[in-house]
Order: sequence, then C-alpha cells, then structure tokens
Amino acid sequence: MTDWDKVWVKVEDATKTFSSRKGDVTALEHVNLEVHDGQFVCLLGPSGCGKTTLLRMIGGLDVPTSGTVSIDGKIVDGPSPKMTMVFQEYSLYPWRTVAENVGFGLEMIGVPKEERIAEVNKRLALVGLTGFGDNYPYELSGGMRQRAAVARALATDPAVMLMDEPFGALDAQTRNKMQRELLQIWEETKKTILFVTHSVDEAVYLSDKIVILTPRPGRIYEIYPNPLPRPRDRTSIEFAKLRKDVLAEIEKLEGENKNL
Repeated sequence: MTDWDKVWVKVEDATKTFSSRKGDVTALEHVNLEVHDGQFVCLLGPSGCGKTTLLRMIGGLDVPTSGTVSIDGKIVDGPSPKMTMVFQEYSLYPWRTVAENVGFGLEMIGVPKEERIAEVNKRLALVGLTGFGDNYPYELSGGMRQRAAVARALATDPAVMLMDEPFGALDAQTRNKMQRELLQIWEETKKTILFVTHSVDEAVYLSDKIVILTPRPGRIYEIYPNPLPRPRDRTSIEFAKLRKDVLAEIEKLEGENKNL
C-alpha cells in the first residue's frame, strides 16, 4: 500500500439538502472524506445514496447546504479547470469530430490551435484512438466513445478526475477492458480519481480505497483501504476475500436499513 502524503480533496461535515414543493430532501448528511494526491478512490453504495451528489459537490457543480469541500486547501465554490467529470452517458457533441470533442475544453480556455492539436493527438494516443480523430461519435463503438470522453477529460491536464459510473452502460467484456485501460492511464498520469460505481468487483479491482455510503441520507458507512498489489488478479484468493468482506458490509448495511 502506498504511503500517501498530501490530502488533495477534503470534504468536511458536508450536508446537502434539496428543496421542492413536496418538501426538503437530504441527499447527504455530515460527510467527512479525505482523498490523497494520486489516489484512486471508489464510492460504492445503493442508488439514491448521494454518490453523484457528492461527486458534483467536489466538482463545484453543487454547493453543500452546510460544511465545506476543498481542493488543495482551497474551498470549492464553482467548477475549476483542476477538475473534470466523466459521466455514464458519453456526453460527446455529435456534431463535432472526436478530435474536436477532445479539444473542446482547450478551445474554451483559449489554447492556440497548433498547441491544441498537439495535445489532442497526445491524448488520443494515450487512450488508443490514434487515427480516429476525424470520426464522429456515432461512428465509434460504446467503448471507443467512452475512451474519447476520458481523453477529453485528460486534455486540460486536471489534477482530479471525477467519474460517475463511466462504464455502467458497457457490456461486461468491454467494461473489463476499459477498467484495465483506465488503470494504465492512471499509472501513467497519476491523476487523483474519484470513481462512482455500483459494482463491488469493479471497486476492488480499481481502487486504493473503497468508500461505502448508506442509503439516503448518504453518510460514510465504512472506508476500506485496498492493500491488494497491482496488477490485480480477479481469480486470486486475496481478491475474492476482499470482495467477500466488502459485500458482507453492504449486506450488513442493507439489514440495518431494513430495521430502521
């Protein structure tokens, strides 16, 4: 297990309540979480537990009702070029080519064209899409579209990547392949990654740390350090044991929730 030095993302006593005509709904309550620089953290929990809300608050797309979120010691008060998000939906502009999609963020911050093209080509190579820059999203497979979305997220060189079930819509074989490719990218770039998933197997395979959230209102139920060395073997006894332990915690949580 790596000895992490610098706390990069810090959530302190964060609560998020949404108001509607039918009343207030508390999505998250008193959440405290630290993510270290270069760490790969998976957020695991049932639908509606606030995983995406937490990701959006870290990304500056939502503001905590109370408590704080900070990146590198600075309070998050809006979107920042230090952070990018990758969603389950590919969220590529269909009227733009793959290269134009990847370079969109660079274009928005005024990067000169020649420099932008060089960076786009670099990122396309990193995700295995060299030669597909002139294609449109509809001409790519689901896995290729998601790789393009990852390349776009990397193009602005963010410190933190926020990934909201990015492989959830893919078939099992493609999903496993994308997990391996994401880890290769992470090993090369050492980005800090927060990754939302419903899959215990995916969390055990990818993460340095697994954060389990309770059903709404979402609270931190358990934090599991993941000591398994990389590359990880899904068929190993150690992998199966950690997966079993995490599943047992989730089943325990579900049992406690039924008794509330």
